[in-house]
Amino acid sequence: MSRDNRHGVIREINGPIVTITLPGIHNGEQVKIGEMGLYGEVISLNGEDAVIQAYESTEGVRPGEPVEALGWPLSVELGPGLLGGIFDGVQRPLEEIFSRAGDHIPRGLSLPALDRERSWHFVPSADLERGQQLGSGTLLGRVQETAIIEHRILVPPERIGELIELAPEGDYLLDEPIGRVRTPNGRTRKLKLYHRWPVRTPRPYKRRDHGVAPLITGQRILDTFFPLLKGGKGAVPGPFGAGKTVVQQQVARWSNADIVIYVGCGERGNELVDVLETFPQLQDPYSGRKLMERTLLVANTSNMPVVAREASIYVGITMAEYYRDQGYDVVMLADSTSRWAEALREVSGRLGQMPVEEGYPAYLASRLAAVYERAGRVETGGCGKGSVTLIGAVSPPGGDFSEPVTAHTKEIIQTFWALSKELADARHYPAIDWVGSFAADVGTAARWWHEKISPEWERRRTQALSLLARDAELSRIVNLVGPEALSSAQRWELESAALVKEGVLQQSALDPVDTFSSPEKQFLLLDMVLTIYEKGAELIELGVPAQELTELPLLAKARRAKQSYDSQQTAQLKELMEEFNQSFNNIRLEYAKFKEHA
Repeated sequence: MSRDNRHGVIREINGPIVTITLPGIHNGEQVKIGEMGLYGEVISLNGEDAVIQAYESTEGVRPGEPVEALGWPLSVELGPGLLGGIFDGVQRPLEEIFSRAGDHIPRGLSLPALDRERSWHFVPSADLERGQQLGSGTLLGRVQETAIIEHRILVPPERIGELIELAPEGDYLLDEPIGRVRTPNGRTRKLKLYHRWPVRTPRPYKRRDHGVAPLITGQRILDTFFPLLKGGKGAVPGPFGAGKTVVQQQVARWSNADIVIYVGCGERGNELVDVLETFPQLQDPYSGRKLMERTLLVANTSNMPVVAREASIYVGITMAEYYRDQGYDVVMLADSTSRWAEALREVSGRLGQMPVEEGYPAYLASRLAAVYERAGRVETGGCGKGSVTLIGAVSPPGGDFSEPVTAHTKEIIQTFWALSKELADARHYPAIDWVGSFAADVGTAARWWHEKISPEWERRRTQALSLLARDAELSRIVNLVGPEALSSAQRWELESAALVKEGVLQQSALDPVDTFSSPEKQFLLLDMVLTIYEKGAELIELGVPAQELTELPLLAKARRAKQSYDSQQTAQLKELMEEFNQSFNNIRLEYAKFKEHA
């Protein structure tokens, strides 16, 4: 699109909403606003008038100032150099801005997201020949982006055609061409190490596929009880103080994804500062190198412009799709989608659109669904299978899960990790409520667990959830009439349920041993506490008093096992289980002798 004579004038300003007159402008097009050159995008048209939403504060901008149309929609730069980066909601590099301008981002400042002065060693694909037809996603070559991630340079979707030339192996700047193609309309287009892509347009792929393996997070209540598949859609709803951010940070740190993208969307500044300071110091548990070598961060705090908050989710998911197209499994964490929805509400209110439930626009559900549907496992154009797993935090006011954002999200996603204020107040972390949570793909996850860990996984999981449900019923009875009304078997059920909660479900993110639990350790701990429950139930049937069992030292030992043995010490856990079995057998023999003498 030509940028000649693409200038207009500001007519009216209403917060981040600016009305301009500019003939020939397109919906979704980016513009520079006023003398300061603030960035924004067109969100509606009315003849020669257009409504712009600005990504920055419009304070000091006046009607009559000029507006320039840039000729493209809100887009991101996709290429080597993204990993390890920290960007704002419209992909401005915050570390580069800090080095130039200090703590505060000057309005109108525009810097490229990717470093134009850094060269990359490009290795072309050996099987490409001149005259070959290139499709979307065809692998052009490789660049070693970090020590653990190989960046695959792909043909952009708008650059398909006949290969005219491909550069030899060597070091290239991002703006240097590495090849040329002749597109179907006869035009010659350059290929570079990077390209731009509009964030509101999903990137193409060959076909969508079903998830086949769970995302392993190292958190027992997530992996064992409510698994999420790679390429799945999950949500972490919960009230203030319930631990949403910690859950998401644990997933970001320990998940077995190739790439992690963390989007802080409208959250408190101190929480994002904690993320920005701690993540660069963390070690990747799988490679032993810095975690940031496979991570990128998008930071948009609650005091930043509301429209950039709305854009940040799209920026994050577009970068996630880009690495998915390279055949990687990507996890994107959005903290939180409630703040994103509030940005939609504020902008729609300024536009005078009709509000519906709790003031949100009528298109809230469809916008949420459109974002979550960009997750999935797909067959890429030239790099095999890749996936984007999207996990969104939801912050319902007062912990009310019936409010619109939570209710609509619940209908869209496959795995729901509901956080409980009561559990958090009781210092039970992660405070995920096993009653209010659900996972839709347990059957698929079970096939993986049965093949990799144990064919008993699904049965043990079901048994544990049944025991926890029984615990809820018995607890209500105890609250009404006291523990004296329970039989020995029921008292043992309560004790065993407490053992499941304390020995399996509770997991401290700050404990150096228990912060991560391998799948094998997870199953061994679950199998251990359920075996204790079964052995105890057998003894109670023989007449052993429940009080005698609840006072056994082995119960305390079972509670501490998660912190006593790390994920490599599974052999010691199995030995501990044998020790417990022997203890119960000894009690059985002693009680049998006692009954004989009696």
